[in-house]
Amino acid sequence: MPRAIWSGSISFGLVNVPVKLFTAVQPKDVRFNQLEAGTGARIKQKRVSAQTGEEVAFDNIVKGYEIAPDRYVVITPEELESLDAKATHSIDIEDFVDLDQIDPIFFERPYYLVPEAGGTKAYALLRDAMRDSGKVGIARLVLRTKQYLAAIRPLGDALVLETLLYGDEVVDQESLELPGDDVEASDRELKIARQLIESLTDDFDPEKYRDEYRERVLELIERKAEGQEVVLQEAAAEETAEVVDLMAALEASLDAVRKADPKGA
Repeated sequence: MPRAIWSGSISFGLVNVPVKLFTAVQPKDVRFNQLEAGTGARIKQKRVSAQTGEEVAFDNIVKGYEIAPDRYVVITPEELESLDAKATHSIDIEDFVDLDQIDPIFFERPYYLVPEAGGTKAYALLRDAMRDSGKVGIARLVLRTKQYLAAIRPLGDALVLETLLYGDEVVDQESLELPGDDVEASDRELKIARQLIESLTDDFDPEKYRDEYRERVLELIERKAEGQEVVLQEAAAEETAEVVDLMAALEASLDAVRKADPKGA
């Protein structure tokens, strides 16, 4: 069983639910170490002064915030520590909202909440009440001296806590060059686009999608570890996307889907 990274309680109103927090995801990126060509020795990183080029001892390194090019405000560990959010063992639900009011762009990292001994009934009560009402709890908690905003929602038999980005951490769309009301599709283009979307619509099955690049990298590593000779294939030149007639592209796409799945069409 995985180890809990935090323990405390969910607090809403005068009710407290003792829980433990577990990481809900395990990213599976392929990570490489830097080695010296020829010897295979690990490469070590050194901290050097940009001014002298000499290595700087760890005890002589301080934190600085750049306020202008090459101008820094130095902040001491003691000053930062005085501002740290005080560690608590409470997840305080401040509001309940509808899940569809939270755009997925705000979700950051998921965790499982698991009831502690003696908290099973209160845990199940909160989970079932949230499921019946369709509500999500918006809460605050402190992890490793940092305060987080989070959403708590039922998922299967569990309550899931997902840390959220704050509003000022999401890029404002007004800063982007996006098409406005002056760009308008015809009724026929919209009709065919909806038909294409409908023809490609299916139930979401996460097992259907695989990280094919990671699989190829791991296969390459296994072959080389076994001493097999690897013959590199020349990468195909990337083709420049052509500007095509939108209506023709929509119709061709819909026709291709229908031919691939005549029963579904």
